[in-house]
Amino acid sequence: MSETEAHIPLFYTDLAMEAAENLGTGGEGIPGVRMELEDCQIDGGTVKITRVFIEDENGAKALGKPVGTYVTAESASMKQNDIHAHEGIIKVLVDLLAGLEPLKNAKSILIVGLGNRYITPDALGPRVVSKALVTRYFEGEPAEDLKSGKLRYVCAVAPGVLGTTGIETGEIIKGITQHVKPDVVIAVDALAARSAARVNTTVQFTDTGLSPGSGMGTGRTALNVETLGVPVIAIGVPTVVDAATLVNDTLDLMLDDMIAATDEGSDFYNTLKDLGDTEKYGLIKRILDPYVGAMFVTPKDVDTVIDRLSNIIANALNIALHPGIGKEDINRYMY
Repeated sequence: MSETEAHIPLFYTDLAMEAAENLGTGGEGIPGVRMELEDCQIDGGTVKITRVFIEDENGAKALGKPVGTYVTAESASMKQNDIHAHEGIIKVLVDLLAGLEPLKNAKSILIVGLGNRYITPDALGPRVVSKALVTRYFEGEPAEDLKSGKLRYVCAVAPGVLGTTGIETGEIIKGITQHVKPDVVIAVDALAARSAARVNTTVQFTDTGLSPGSGMGTGRTALNVETLGVPVIAIGVPTVVDAATLVNDTLDLMLDDMIAATDEGSDFYNTLKDLGDTEKYGLIKRILDPYVGAMFVTPKDVDTVIDRLSNIIANALNIALHPGIGKEDINRYMY
């Protein structure tokens, strides 16, 4: 195996924390990678915060992610119909957003809702944009709030996808950025997770930007400071998981039961024990590919869950970006 192949992750994931977990160390002892864990208590539960700092090219190569900061918030309540828990989650996300360095002194922000609005698991970005409090062309009393700093200049766009527009998303966003000249771009997109338990229960913030459509397996030109000329904060929620990953996890459970029921030391027992992750996952991929190809799976209640998630993220953005208002004030400015 070449040095390059050694750093190719066995399972695909957009979450930096899962990339660290996939190395089998839980993120500990990876050169160039530092992790911090924190639990935030909310009404009816806990939000688990994981901060992954990829500090140099060694860490970037190990995790397959750009150098930067990745902050992940996890709570099973995100996908549930629990208003009180959602209010607590929003407060946690507001604090996480406010702590991101590119936002601290930004006066103007462009929110980009990436994804295909006609495919529900990929529609998170456009739905967040539809609920964002945009203020760039406010007149009258709201304009005074802009001048006083109570509100920040915010505009938003959902550019669609290459398949429906015929234009690379990166080209559209680059053109808008050059015209609008925001201090920061915030890109919201659907992601893919390694763990089915993290689908629709996890939000990742990163200051490294992203590649549009990565969660649906169609990643294209990256949106980052190098391509757009301004800092890019990416907000993502894993809404899908690779079908081969689900089969692999199911097979792991089956193998555990089979090993427990097999005589220790027998040929069959040794065969099961010696079946490595790479060999097992490769076998599953070879079996599935002729029938389903690169297939991603999402829960059956994705319609209602995406609506809840877009509400959570949009409210967190609205409050974090406009320091002079709270959730109770938002309707006063929405048209």
